[in-house]
Amino acid sequence: MDTESRFELITRPPTEEVITPEDLRQLLETKNKLMAYDGFEPSGLMHIGTGLTRAIKVQDMLDANVGFTLLVADWFAWLNGKMGGNLELIKKVGEYFVEGWKACGVDTKKVKVVWTSDMVKDPEYWKGVLAMAKMTTVQRAIRAGTIMGRKEADMQYTAQLIYPMMQGYDPFYLKADILQLGMDQRKATILSRELAAKVDGSVRVPIHHHLLAGLQGPGRMGPAHEAARSPEDQREAEAEAKMSKSKPKSAIFIHDSPAEIEEKLKEAFAPPKQVEGNPLLEICKYIVFRKMKELEVERPAKFGGTISFGTYAELEAAYVNGKMHPSDLKPAVARALADILAPARQHFEKNKKARELYEAVKKAQVTR
Repeated sequence: MDTESRFELITRPPTEEVITPEDLRQLLETKNKLMAYDGFEPSGLMHIGTGLTRAIKVQDMLDANVGFTLLVADWFAWLNGKMGGNLELIKKVGEYFVEGWKACGVDTKKVKVVWTSDMVKDPEYWKGVLAMAKMTTVQRAIRAGTIMGRKEADMQYTAQLIYPMMQGYDPFYLKADILQLGMDQRKATILSRELAAKVDGSVRVPIHHHLLAGLQGPGRMGPAHEAARSPEDQREAEAEAKMSKSKPKSAIFIHDSPAEIEEKLKEAFAPPKQVEGNPLLEICKYIVFRKMKELEVERPAKFGGTISFGTYAELEAAYVNGKMHPSDLKPAVARALADILAPARQHFEKNKKARELYEAVKKAQVTR
């Protein structure tokens, strides 16, 4: 496969940002086998952003001949106070996450699954973490701490400074050329990239994927306030409005029944003719049209009758022009998502281990 074909696979949606395209091309041209990674705090039930879009992007990477490591960041969740700070429960959630990725289509025989709790047993890991800390100011560590889903003002404990140092070193320990994490993790991936020359003289390429918007829509500050936001403030606002397992009304979970999906989408934020921050269209762009060849929308004859869209661009154009109303699109997207999630629901119904893990996680208290 030539460089441009691999580049296209790696950068197709849900990829949103590559730092930098030139460095990525150079890596593709100079290294035969690249490695990428993403890390996840095990906490709560898996929604379609963590499950489906992760599976879609992993497959893109594998198709582009890029190896992939899924890091089950159990110690990170523990440092961050997830699941009440119960490390054993966090590990159980981690096992559930692995089953969730399998259920969503990740071939775990073709990817590496690594646990932070195994990495921390290696003295060389801690040597690398401390080396990162020696090269990072306290103020930068505080700023990077927002990768934990916390605001800078909430950074009160020393563990919150250790967390970004651990994440900053992870790609070096895992030998990952590509840091393929969400847009909310930029401060950690940029730290790794900028310190790479000092750590080992390498080039690390952050490739950030889009974060699905929460079903309740973005918080609105008014046009004047939004226009005055810096790019960094805008990114943080988008991260705050993302689909989140700790905010159940904002998310569709991989276990949701067709009826639950339909009910959630019926109440979802989806203003007519508006694309930005529209979770209904985001689900279409980043999931439906990545998993299905077309989307059929049923409408009464007086409103134009049933119509099919073969690409997201066609759907967006019709939506912006007012030819596709959200009240017609919502049930169509609900049906499509229900079909896409059918294998996941079946996995957790028929696989005894997966079902037991799901029940245990469902009963546990989720903490942000």
